[in-house]
Amino acid sequence: MPELDFIVAIPARFAATRLPGKPLQLLGGEPLVLHVARRALAAGAREVWVAADDARIAQALDGSGARVAMTSPGHLSGSDRLAECADIAGWADDAVVVNLQGDEPFAPAAGIRAVATALVASGAEMSTLATPVEDVATLFDPNAVKLVRAANGDALYFSRAPLPWPRDAFATAQGRGQMPGGHHWLRHIGIYGYRAGFLRRFAALPPTPLERIESLEQLRALEHGHRIAVALSPEPFPPGVDTPEDLARAELRLQQA
Repeated sequence: MPELDFIVAIPARFAATRLPGKPLQLLGGEPLVLHVARRALAAGAREVWVAADDARIAQALDGSGARVAMTSPGHLSGSDRLAECADIAGWADDAVVVNLQGDEPFAPAAGIRAVATALVASGAEMSTLATPVEDVATLFDPNAVKLVRAANGDALYFSRAPLPWPRDAFATAQGRGQMPGGHHWLRHIGIYGYRAGFLRRFAALPPTPLERIESLEQLRALEHGHRIAVALSPEPFPPGVDTPEDLARAELRLQQA
């Protein structure tokens, strides 16, 4: 079996809304983005790039082994930022690129590799990961994106709502207070794989109605008829860091490791 050849690209936006200056927030005394870059390097990527919008991010990564592409601060999404990074880096259209969010300091190496493997094995335009939903609070949490898959593993839909909706189990408010049996609900993990050529095309597509309704960029690919292969994460994939509270929990996790 040939060795897996892939690139990890990390979009890092300084002006995060819920946690300003997020890439440079300290975790264990080091910038958050540095932890993420190390995770990507540990996964065995051929190259690790950080698509940054602020010179301070580049300074924080000096000597880390990750390369930095200075991209426009005006990008509205990570995909747009990585499409510019692809042009700066000069990736061939068939290069396998894993989009690892810049707020995932505990991303497991096996999970990062699984996204690249799923892309190549499926022949889909995109790939991503999912993990079972373990509790009813997550099922109803709009910040935890749920998904359903076809029999071949491709994504059918992503939603912030409980998906699928078990009609009988959730017929009453009392029934919605516990996890229904007989089905494995899936939570989406926001990591993506694609070929560099498709990344460029995807970023150029216009936003779609479902994407706007759910505020989920991956729905743009589905609405335009593109496949997204979904693999189950081979290891637990801890939540990312979006808020000061998340950062405090990450600090505690790091101390306990």
